[in-house]
Amino acid sequence: MSDGGIIQGETGAQRMVGYVLDVGQPDRRARCRLVLDERHTNRHGVLHGGIAGMLLDSAAGATASLTVDDSGRQPFLTVSLNIDFVGPARHGGVTATGRVVGGGRSLLFVSAELVHDDGTLIATASGIFKRVPAAAQSRPKDSP
Repeated sequence: MSDGGIIQGETGAQRMVGYVLDVGQPDRRARCRLVLDERHTNRHGVLHGGIAGMLLDSAAGATASLTVDDSGRQPFLTVSLNIDFVGPARHGGVTATGRVVGGGRSLLFVSAELVHDDGTLIATASGIFKRVPAAAQSRPKDSP
């Protein structure tokens, strides 16, 4: 579903985890929003690092996409993603926001921050994202 830049339930990961992607902000920085519940926590009762990483990766990748596509749907592949976990998130909501910091036509350097609703920084990430060429997008799945 997409409404005014909000993308919800479009991918299996979104449906499973329950996050919402916002690609409609005027600053062209994508945001991934998740309201935490027990499905998102590790054995210590805090946000699982893998889910935090998924939110950061999704926000950063969609931010890369917004550089060439207003809908945020131009595919970019994650080449690398480095995450620093700064603090725990136990309950409430978190938002990951991406920001392009450099790059060229095919590779972009994007950073992202995951922040709790109370303003606490949870994690930061820096990544390299590769634009998927149009020819590769239209290639049948059986093609080499």
